[in-house]
Amino acid sequence: MDFKSGFIAVIGRPNVGKSTLINKISGEKISIISDKPQTTRNVIKAIVTGEDYQMIFLDTPGIMINPKNKLGEYMIKIATETLEEVDIVLFIAEATGGGPGKGDLEILKRLSKISAPVFLVINKIDLIPKEQITLLASEYGKYMDFESVIPVSAINGDGVDILIQNIKAKLPVGPEYFPSDMITDQPEKVIVAEIIREKMLLLLKEEVPHGIGVEIISFKERKEKNMVDIQANIYCEKNSHKGIVIGKNGKMLKQIGSMAREEIERFLGVKVYLELWVKVKKDWRNDQHMLNILGYKI
Repeated sequence: MDFKSGFIAVIGRPNVGKSTLINKISGEKISIISDKPQTTRNVIKAIVTGEDYQMIFLDTPGIMINPKNKLGEYMIKIATETLEEVDIVLFIAEATGGGPGKGDLEILKRLSKISAPVFLVINKIDLIPKEQITLLASEYGKYMDFESVIPVSAINGDGVDILIQNIKAKLPVGPEYFPSDMITDQPEKVIVAEIIREKMLLLLKEEVPHGIGVEIISFKERKEKNMVDIQANIYCEKNSHKGIVIGKNGKMLKQIGSMAREEIERFLGVKVYLELWVKVKKDWRNDQHMLNILGYKI
């Protein structure tokens, strides 16, 4: 039996459930999740290996129509470049959206220029009547001839097995690019930084999280105690935001640190001592030096 493998880009507007879907397919939490748009800032690889296949899913940042800073431009650039390097594209559309909007049409315009097969994946079907799915597929079909249309619910897993079968059918014969027990190529430091940022997305006010970056400045193992010491800088753009992140008597920062530490311990499988510092770097999302420090290198 031929071994099949390939790279699958997962693309769509912000907050349509791309990361949730990838986590459901992989069975692991590879990408952070929140209900705020623009949660994913980089391309995250999730590796799913079966007996006769390996699928490498690329979770891309949601494509914005009008980016407001260099970080937004970076996110669009890497999402678009990813499309040129993959074997299959999953275009994720939101079932509750009522049809393609401006953001969807912008993405479809980009997808029309690539040679890889494109699947239309209609997510969040648990939130609409079944009869609306056909109507939605027809609306999107006006703009592109899709390889296949697959309705799913990334939250409860409906349709995910069918999606995997369709992907496998279109994968080319190829090598095992990564070891079979590997689930992501992301360094531990990157995942730890993302876990910390996820907790801030969960706990902080709407306007604050988009202006936050996390830098892991120290990651040291204490082998004799089966423990890892982690120190991280949290960057925000305004003094008022720093106050919100820290909270009254440091309560918010303690809550962020506690929630992050618990998940980091589950991820690393060891005890963690986590220290967080909050610093102000005004307009860092337009500062290429700061973007480089935080891993957003154009």
